[in-house]
Amino acid sequence: MIQAVSPPRRTLDAIPTPRAETQPHQSAYEAPRAPRLVDSPVFVLSSVRSGSTLLRVLLNSHSHSRIRAPHEMHLRTVHVQLTRGFTADAMKALELDRTELEHLLWDRVMHLELTRRCKDVIVDKTPPNTLIWPRLHRCWPNARSILLLRHPGAIIASLTERRKDPDHEEILAEVLNYSEKLEAARRTLDAHVVTYEDLTAQPEQATRAIRGYLGVEWESGMLDYGSKDHGRFRPQLGDWSSTIKSGRIQPARTADPTAELPPRLREIATAWGYDV
Repeated sequence: MIQAVSPPRRTLDAIPTPRAETQPHQSAYEAPRAPRLVDSPVFVLSSVRSGSTLLRVLLNSHSHSRIRAPHEMHLRTVHVQLTRGFTADAMKALELDRTELEHLLWDRVMHLELTRRCKDVIVDKTPPNTLIWPRLHRCWPNARSILLLRHPGAIIASLTERRKDPDHEEILAEVLNYSEKLEAARRTLDAHVVTYEDLTAQPEQATRAIRGYLGVEWESGMLDYGSKDHGRFRPQLGDWSSTIKSGRIQPARTADPTAELPPRLREIATAWGYDV
């Protein structure tokens, strides 16, 4: 089993609040946080090509009552516009601003999905959430996080194989960006950490630990995710490869031991417990 090195924790207060993009007629007013319909959503934080769709369907196979893990929700790209000069003033009088309006909308989307499915735990596995995790945890202070790690070398190999005419420098920059954000989350959040390698090699042990973190019972049927309906696998909503469509947990492809990683990626991979 791969064991990540546990670092000292930092507090969220030490992280600058991400501000929404500036729009016309938006004032500098920062609204207080409004009550949430969903108090404690679960976010799977991971890089792309790290097995988040597999983890999603395993969690979504919890058959009897509690967990809903839909396709990638992409909440960070759902925006609110204040289009007139007086709109920001009107919202300020209601103790709202654009950022908080977006948070209320995100919260309502999650609550609606839970209500429709008669569930009470929602899991969002959108990989780009990793890039805005401080904002998510300021929106939902009681949010829970599952950090899904994978050897950076294996991610680079997967992206290179998957893309037409891959740009190696661009792929390295993308993987480094995700890895930096994940490492910051690992050092800050009281999150549950699992590796893709362990999830595929020891799925029962890994999913039992995740269930314990989420406070729900473990069910053996969740490992047979292919027998459940998880919706259509398609681009932009998750992995759609033949591997995930097979309905079976398959071994993770390991990183090429001869491939050279940039120094910072080697440092992060070592902190995550990988042999580089």
